[in-house]
Amino acid sequence: MKQLDIDNIRNFLLTCSDKGLSAKTRNLYLNSIKFYYYNVVKTSSKIDIKSAKHNKSLPVILNRKEIKRLTEVTNNNKHRLILSVAYGAGLRVSEVVNLKVKDVDINNLTLHIKKAKGKKDRITIIPEKIKNDLKMIINSGKPNEYVFPSERGGKLTTRTAQKIFTNAMRNAEIKKEATFHSLRHSFATHLLENGVDIRYVQELLGHQNIRTTQRYTQVTNPKLRNIKSPL
Repeated sequence: MKQLDIDNIRNFLLTCSDKGLSAKTRNLYLNSIKFYYYNVVKTSSKIDIKSAKHNKSLPVILNRKEIKRLTEVTNNNKHRLILSVAYGAGLRVSEVVNLKVKDVDINNLTLHIKKAKGKKDRITIIPEKIKNDLKMIINSGKPNEYVFPSERGGKLTTRTAQKIFTNAMRNAEIKKEATFHSLRHSFATHLLENGVDIRYVQELLGHQNIRTTQRYTQVTNPKLRNIKSPL
């Protein structure tokens, strides 16, 4: 289609919205269309269509009792440790499966997360509670080996880690629409509840912009919790 038809483009994007495509996908389509007309067709006409706004939904948080239940119902030691590390250090699922023995500093209770999102390194914390379990793994592994290898050797897949979380949710009978990433959300929220400065939470999570971290204050605002409903 070489003749620019703004209404046709707009109707296409509305159809995508009706089909349930995300704002991110619709914006990708719009940018591709603009690239085609501006760089291939070389049109001088302006495509005056605004990008779709992203849904600003709050993250799904598991409370402390639910986190405890997740680990208690997970009988496999390796699986329980995967969940504990993800929550206790605030890791993404990709960071958990990519974690290597040399990245763990047991003595200082820290993890060196390398080339995370945005290709940046960061240091985060290890819970004292799982120190001995992690130490056993570290002592028996070589520096370049994965902390949580698959049963066939090599790296555990993110899909397997997510399945471990899903099974734990089912066994713990938790009905929230949570994902593996909810462990990271819960880590941040519980730190803020404990009074940790938001700038330190930002650093532990590896957020470039503090506004990304600030969304957790909407979940854990103590002033809102102290308000009593008039009913």
